Amino acid sequence: MTKRELISELASRTNSPKKEVEKLISEMVKIVTEEIKKNSKVSITSFGTFYLGKIAKRHGRDPQTGKDITIPDMKIPRFRAGKGLKENVR
Repeated sequence: MTKRELISELASRTNSPKKEVEKLISEMVKIVTEEIKKNSKVSITSFGTFYLGKIAKRHGRDPQTGKDITIPDMKIPRFRAGKGLKENVR
């Protein structure tokens, strides 16, 4: 399902204008992004938790030259599914 399809489905289920639904989804994404950047968790009961994960620096190999390189540590967004979502998908 694409964002456009999600907006259409949500608009039809709630009898709301598509523009309003699109604005709400966009604002939700902005809020979740801002909170993750602040290293805060965003938990939605029965759905899941968005949080900032970390990958430690590690050694790798440059595929073009074959030289050993150090890959720096990184921060990445993560999502952990909640109990309600897991049970409804099974």
